[in-house]
Amino acid sequence: VQLQASGGGLVQAGGSLSLSCIASGYTFSAYAMGWFRQAPGKERELVAAISRSDSSTYYVDSVKGRFTISRDNAKNTVYLQMNSLKPEDTAVYYCAARRWPGKVDTGTFVRLDVWGQGTQVTVSS
Repeated sequence: VQLQASGGGLVQAGGSLSLSCIASGYTFSAYAMGWFRQAPGKERELVAAISRSDSSTYYVDSVKGRFTISRDNAKNTVYLQMNSLKPEDTAVYYCAARRWPGKVDTGTFVRLDVWGQGTQVTVSS
């Protein structure tokens, strides 16, 4: 069971990055997926989440209108498109999975079933 995130990097404020997370070893379509981030000295934060059928999404207020989460169950992949990036978006971004049948919200990922390695996103001012 593995989640492999990629797509991080260094970008100037106002720029864009697209993160991908490929899942293997489990039935991807049965799990809700989430993107978390953790900046130095700060707590881990759920940034966005998507239900297993992509009919429901969640975004933390600070990224609404700038980030878009999507998934392709045929490719076992979840994406995070990040636009209009700000220096405060700088963090290590992680993807996670939770076996969850319904809508997603902050409570969905109180417990995680699968946790991936992170990818660094750095936004310069």
